[in-house]
Amino acid sequence: MPGKFVLAKDTPQEANDWGRLQWIANPPTTGAGQITTIGVTLTPGMGHDFHKHPDQEEVIYVVAGSVEQWVDREKKILGPGDAAFIPADVVHASFNVGTGEARIVAILGPCVGSIGYEVVDVAGEAPWKDLRK
Repeated sequence: MPGKFVLAKDTPQEANDWGRLQWIANPPTTGAGQITTIGVTLTPGMGHDFHKHPDQEEVIYVVAGSVEQWVDREKKILGPGDAAFIPADVVHASFNVGTGEARIVAILGPCVGSIGYEVVDVAGEAPWKDLRK
């Protein structure tokens, strides 16, 4: 395959209680084998709670807004142009701490499973369930 253009209007979308996902590149949308790219919109006051990707590294790049980004037990407030690198199997979370929508791009590799993405939710486990109180 020589490559593929990915137009926003044709990109699969997924709604969650904390925001929206836009599947930019993964096995089903582009045939990607090594990289999964997701556009993420976080609703004000909401976030993708503590989770990990056991077999995938991730880069989170902030496009718009103000994001409280956790990598393990360390947090930073990131703005447009800022990024975080998360090694495989490291717990992390992203929360919108601004007044408008926050937008990030999540880039994971290699692809894992049929959609190129694996996630393990740990938000209800210690110590993660108590970190933001």
